[in-house]
Amino acid sequence: MGSVRADRRTELGLRRNWAQFLLLVAVNALVGGTLGQERTVLPLLAEEIFGVGLYTAALAYIFAFGLAKAAGNYCAGVLSDRWGRKPVLVAGWLAAVPVPAMLMFGQAWGWIVAANAVLGISQGLTWSTTVVMKMDLVGPQQRGLAMGLNEAAGYLGVAGTALATGYIAAHHGLRPGPFLLGAAYIAIGLGLSVLAVRETRHHAAAEAGSGHWSAPGSTAGSLSSRQVFMLTTFRDRTLSSVSQAGLVNNLNDGLAWGLFPILFAAAGLGVAQVGLLVAAYPAVWGAGQLVTGVLSDRYGRRKLIVGGMMVQAVGLALVAAGGRFGLWLAAMILLGAGTAMAYPALLAAIGDVAHPQWRASAVGIYRLWRDGGFAAGAVLSGVAADAFGIPAAVAVVAVLTALSGLLVAVRMPARRIP
Repeated sequence: MGSVRADRRTELGLRRNWAQFLLLVAVNALVGGTLGQERTVLPLLAEEIFGVGLYTAALAYIFAFGLAKAAGNYCAGVLSDRWGRKPVLVAGWLAAVPVPAMLMFGQAWGWIVAANAVLGISQGLTWSTTVVMKMDLVGPQQRGLAMGLNEAAGYLGVAGTALATGYIAAHHGLRPGPFLLGAAYIAIGLGLSVLAVRETRHHAAAEAGSGHWSAPGSTAGSLSSRQVFMLTTFRDRTLSSVSQAGLVNNLNDGLAWGLFPILFAAAGLGVAQVGLLVAAYPAVWGAGQLVTGVLSDRYGRRKLIVGGMMVQAVGLALVAAGGRFGLWLAAMILLGAGTAMAYPALLAAIGDVAHPQWRASAVGIYRLWRDGGFAAGAVLSGVAADAFGIPAAVAVVAVLTALSGLLVAVRMPARRIP
C-alpha cells in the first residue's frame, strides 16, 4: 500500500479541522439524498408502472444496488490508501451522473435495475470516502462523534429526500419529478468535491506517526490487502464481529426499503402516508446518531451495538404484527433508534482497531460485508415474502437481527478506546 508523509503543520482533531469536517458532513448529506430519491418511489414504480409481480423480481434493484455498493466500498478503501481520498470521492460523484436520467426515462424494469447498480458503485465510492476522511481529520479521541455526525448527515439526507419525493410523487406523479431532486444533489455534490474538498491522507500519516498504535499482527502497521481482508472478515474478534453485524443491519434495511412501502400501501395507506412512514425510519436513525456516536465514545462500542441490534429486532417484530398507521409509526421509530445505536459504533470500532496505514482498506472491507446485506436481504426477504407473505419475511429478519446482536455480545471483546 502507498504511503504519504505528514506535513509538520498537520494537526488532528475536530476543532482544528472544523471547516473541512463540516464541508464533508454537507457532502455526505447530498450522498444520502441521492439514495433517498428512491426509497419511497421505486417500490411503487415496480408495482404500478412496470407491473413486476413477484417480490423476488421486484427486489432485483436492491440486489443489484447491494452487490455494486459492496464492490464500490472495497474499491474505495483500497484506492483511498493507494491514491488518496479526494480522487475517489470525485470519481464516485461522476459515476452518479447518469442515474437520474435512467430512472426518469427507463422504459423497462431492467433499466431501473441497471440504474441501481450504477448508483451502488457511486454510493460505495462517495460514502466510504467521506467516512475515511472524517476519521483522518478527527484522530482517535472523537471518532464516535465523527461517525455519528457523518451517518446522521447521510441518513437525514435519505429521510428528507424520501419525504420530499413522496410529496412530489403524490402531487406530480412517480416520474420524472422525484428524480429531478436527485439530479440537483449530484450536481452540487460533484461541484463541492472538486472545488472545495481537500485531501486528508496526510492526517492519517500524522496519526500513524504518533506512536499510539499497535496493529493486530503487525507492529509497523503495514499489511497487504489480503491480510487486511482476513483480519477484518475472520481473524480479529472485533473486526469480524462488526462485519457480521453490519451485514445483518443492512439486511433488514434492504427489507425495509423493498417491502415496507408495498406492505403499507396494501393496507390502504396513501402515497403521502407511505412516504411519512418510510421517512420516519431513516429520520430517527439519522438524528439519533448525533447522540449515540458520542455515547459510544464514552461507554464503549459493544454496548451500543448489542443494544441497537435488539431494539431493531423489536421494531421489526412490531412491523410484522401491525396493521395500522400508528403501530407502524412506532415500529419505524424503534427500528430507526436501534439502527442509530449500532451504526456509528460499528464504524468507530473499525477505526479503534485498524492501523491508520490500512484503515481505509478495513473500512472498505467492513462496508463490503455491510452493504452485501442489501443483496442478502433482497434475496431472503423476497423469497420468504413470495412463499409466506411480507409479515412472515419481516419476522424471519427480526430473529436474525436478534441473533446477530447476541453473537456480538459473545464474540466482541470489551476494548478501551484509543
